[in-house]
Amino acid sequence: MKTEFSLAQLADPDIAEADKILRACVHCGFCTATCPTYVLLGDELDSPRGRIYLIKEMLEKDQAPTAEVVKHVDRCLSCLACMTTCPSGVNYMHLVDQARVRIEERYQRPLTERLLRAVLAFVLPDPARFRASMWLARLARPFAALLPSPAPSATPGLTSRLKAMLALAPGRLPPPGPAAGSVFAPLGKKRGRVALLQGCAQQVLAPRINQAAINLLTRHGIEVVLVKDEQCCGALTHHLGNDGDALARARINVAAWRTEGARDGLDAILVTTSGCGTVVKDYGYLLREDPDFAADAAHVSQLAKDITEYIAGLSLQTPTRRDNWQDDLVVAYHSACSLQHGQKIRELPKELLSKNGFVVKDVPESHLCCGSAGTYNILQPDLAGRLRDRKVANIASVKPDMIAAGNIGCMMQIAGGTSVPVVHTIELLDWATGGSRPTIS
Repeated sequence: MKTEFSLAQLADPDIAEADKILRACVHCGFCTATCPTYVLLGDELDSPRGRIYLIKEMLEKDQAPTAEVVKHVDRCLSCLACMTTCPSGVNYMHLVDQARVRIEERYQRPLTERLLRAVLAFVLPDPARFRASMWLARLARPFAALLPSPAPSATPGLTSRLKAMLALAPGRLPPPGPAAGSVFAPLGKKRGRVALLQGCAQQVLAPRINQAAINLLTRHGIEVVLVKDEQCCGALTHHLGNDGDALARARINVAAWRTEGARDGLDAILVTTSGCGTVVKDYGYLLREDPDFAADAAHVSQLAKDITEYIAGLSLQTPTRRDNWQDDLVVAYHSACSLQHGQKIRELPKELLSKNGFVVKDVPESHLCCGSAGTYNILQPDLAGRLRDRKVANIASVKPDMIAAGNIGCMMQIAGGTSVPVVHTIELLDWATGGSRPTIS
């Protein structure tokens, strides 16, 4: 794609990066076949190629974003399926992230939308605030039926978004998991030492996931530390276009992990929420222009691993067979977008499950997003609901006993549309190698 940035514009590292990304695009349109919003809506501007044109014009002309640009960029899930499909290696992720920052900086959204986004950015990255908000949501849920049901529109209104928020709130919350600063000693001979990302929403909604990871790791000789000064990875505010907040959190985490590594050593930084993992692995890029953090951020990106990547390097214990074990337990594996497209981890989780005794079924249209995508199922509830229903129907076609996924957002989204138990991949692997059967709350 030909670009026409001025020399002055290209002096900006972000514009220089955008120029490189845009020039890689050859207009082939392969991305349209795997883009969820294009599949649903059939609008060229709701495809990666269409959004690339809109972003190119906005950046080249140094324009404030128009309402049309904002509408189509907001509809993007950042599922990154287009990057898997693209034969030219266009880094759409970094381009659309840059567009979101410009929208946040230069576009005046309606007051109610600004307030909603501010609330999400304030509440979701903080576990204490998020837990309090879930209690409030439980109290408000009985009144959700009293809210009017607006017709689907290009830009969802506050009412539909509030109803979506309340629908996502669980009926009850589990007790909190282990506190930050906890260290879990290995059982038997020590084979390694890792930091386990505690997460934000996950530690409130499903602390059992990290507990399963801790159980499996310590049982296999790995010391696990929950780093005391760690914060939200920054993914939520990053995808809302609030890069100031996201980069500040990234710096805090890099400093915390650097200190922990210098004190007792770290073989890896493990992540059980793939949406977080994709961003942490991108810290090196996000902080590339920061002289105080660039080198350490790049090191953190190298240390960061999805939990399945790390345990694949361990010799897992022989699958345990007990009274409550089902040899023919059928597991539908949902491949989270952030894992299969963002981190290029596709077959490994399925291989681990198969090797450890489960009958694993591929889900049709596995490349398409479930509609969770961070805060997307709140901000774009109509599209998110259609994608969830499509995903659940595809899952149902393989008749599973359980559904496994590697991302808490996907798990909550899918669970809202099915009665089949939804668990994390690590919970099944923990069970298969000597842990307890997953408990669905």
